Parts: sequence; structure tokens; C-alpha cells
Amino acid sequence: MQFKRVVVTGIGALTPIGNNKDEYWSGLVNGTSGAAPITYFDASKFKTRFACELKNFKATDFLDRKEARKMDRFTQYAMVASDEAIADADLNTDEVNKLRVGVIWGAGIGGLETFQNEVLNFASGDGTPRFNPFFIPKMIPDIAPGNISIKYGFMGPNYATVSACASSANAIINALNYIRLGTCDVVVTGGSEAAVTLAGMGGFNAMHALSTRNDSPETASRPFDGERDGFVLGEGAGALVLEELEHAKARGAKIYAEVIGGGLSADAHHMTAPHPEGIGVIAVMKNCLENAGIKPEDVDHINTHGTSTPLGDVAELKAISEVFGDHAKNININSTKSMTGHLLGAAGAIETISTILAMEHGIIPPTINHSTVDENINPDLNLTLNKAQKRDIKVAMSNTFGFGGHNACVALRKFEE
Repeated sequence: MQFKRVVVTGIGALTPIGNNKDEYWSGLVNGTSGAAPITYFDASKFKTRFACELKNFKATDFLDRKEARKMDRFTQYAMVASDEAIADADLNTDEVNKLRVGVIWGAGIGGLETFQNEVLNFASGDGTPRFNPFFIPKMIPDIAPGNISIKYGFMGPNYATVSACASSANAIINALNYIRLGTCDVVVTGGSEAAVTLAGMGGFNAMHALSTRNDSPETASRPFDGERDGFVLGEGAGALVLEELEHAKARGAKIYAEVIGGGLSADAHHMTAPHPEGIGVIAVMKNCLENAGIKPEDVDHINTHGTSTPLGDVAELKAISEVFGDHAKNININSTKSMTGHLLGAAGAIETISTILAMEHGIIPPTINHSTVDENINPDLNLTLNKAQKRDIKVAMSNTFGFGGHNACVALRKFEE
């Protein structure tokens, strides 16, 4: 069977270093850290008192006040990012066949703040079950794609992917396949997360997953650094409009890049820790290369999962050395989580967007905050440390992994006829 070609025609980004696509890109190339003390609640008693929150964001600047109140923050973020992507794609929603436009969205947790607040309110009362009628609709992860489809009338495949931090990468791969196989002409895809909450910070602290560098939040996310001590929690959303090539050309759409493949695998090893030899990561990158029909030596750039955890960073880089062999040293490797923190279910989307924009501009964003060599990391690898590097990128990959051993990898190519 001949697969249809799939291209990216629209991008939307809402991140801790920029509230739209252009601001996000500027933050990336300038090596901006999004980490700062938490403002959403009193975190003084928490082990970690900082995060990568959105800056100067007010939902009602974008959404009707009444509608915004019916949405958890993760859905608000999804609406804002998808609106930007659809506008960026110049997609006339009255002219497309809405039965062939899908919305596939990733969220690792969904409405955590809504769940937290409703339970706290109940616990502080007299035991009478008084819950907000929007409690369940605000909380469930699939409400984000549901709301996007309702707003625009898109009637194609519509659901949420939930695979922890791999959720939005899973969504992108699913969207790719629906278009490849001819089921859809267009899919709005991506992911959102809003876990900077009492429950989110407390839960990840209890797992010893977060950095506790409270005296220097802006340098706390330090992938590949010998003194890294955990990830920094981030929030936001990334949205892409994926489109069948001939459909995009017929309407004169701008094309950012071609999505050429996706790989999936499982570690089958541990609830939260990666396999120390990166076996699942090796498998997912090999699967992606095969699915995309490319060779290891074709790849110019990899945006890694690179969370700044002691075990995860080493395992991923071992896997890259295993899969790419001698060519690994020729690849520009980076981790944009050094700037944005870890957006959990939205990570795959915003990092795929970073990879696309790097390809468009010929610049690899840096891995910031690196100061100490880790002797467990191959010194021959180019980790794009501390400063952006110019690079003509023809083929790139983005890795995303999730608790439970979920691995996803997206392959992209500079568009050519």
C-alpha cells in the first residue's frame, strides 16, 4: 500500500518561555530558562518550591469568561494552542470536509487541579457530597479534544491519548497514521498539561522525581550535567495541524515540514525507571527509522527526552550511541527541557514543534545549564551545550518517554516536492 504524505501546516505553542509560536522560538534560541518560584500557591513547605509556570497568561484574554470557567487549565491551554495552530495553517473551517478532520490530543494527567480542588472542598465540608456539576467534564483528559472539535465542528476521529509523558507524541503518531491511510485529510493534534498544583508538586516530590535546587531554580533543569538532580515541572500546550500533502497544496498552505514516521515501544522494565541499558529506547528509535524509511546516517538532529534525571539521561544517550554507532557524534543532540521544564503529556508536542522550527530556521536550540561533565556520558556526543548552533537539518527525530515504560519517537524531514 502506498502511504499518503503528511505535512505540518500549522503550529501553536503555549509554553513557560513564550505564549505563542514566535515567542517560544525566541526563548529557545536565546537559551531562556522558564523556571522560577511557584506563584500559583504557597509552596513554602514543599521540598521543591519552583516550577516552569506560564508567564503573563490569562485565559480570558483568549476565551469567553463563561466558557473558561467550565474548563480546567489543561483544556484552556489546549484551546489557546489549537486556535493558534488553526489560524497559523490558514485553515478555512467552513470549506474543509469536517467529517475528514480529526482531533487527537494527548494529556498524561488531565484536570488534576479540578480533581484536587473538588476533593479538598468536599473534605473541608460536613460530609454532604456537594460537587460542581462540571467536576467530571473538567477533569477527564478527552475533554480537550472534545472541546476543540465542538468549537470548530470537526467530526473526524476524536479522542485523547494517555501514555504519561509520551501522550502527545502518541497523539501525533496516531494522527500521522490516520492521514497516511486516507481516513482523514487534516488532524489537529498535540497535547496539554497543567500539573503545577498542590497535588502535582506533592506527588512528584514524594517520588523523588523533582529537582530540589531551590536556591537556583533557573539552573535546576540541567540535562546531561553531572550535578543534575531531577526534572523541573512545566505546563502548557503544543498544537500542530497535520495535513495530507495534496490537500495542503490544493489550498496553497504553507508547509513547515513533512512527518515521515513514528515509532513506539515499551521498556517492560519498571513503573518509573528506564531500563539502564536503554533497551526500549533502542527499540523505539529503530522502529521509527524503519517506519520512516530512513537510515541512521540520514539523521542530523535529535531532540531528546532528556529530563535531567540521573538515570534517564544516561540510558537515552547510551541508546543513541547504540542505534547510530559512529554517526552519533555527527548528530546535534539537545534537550529543550533545560529551558521549558518537563511538560509531561504536552512534552512530545512542544518538543516536536521545537524540532520543526529548528529545521525551518537552521538553528539547533541549546541544552542550557551544563557546567559539570558526567563521566557516564559519551564525550564524543554533540549535546549542543549552552549555546545554539547553526545546522542545516534535513532529517530530525524527537524522543518522548513516559512512566510505565511508554516510548514514542517522531521522525521529520525538511519538505521537498
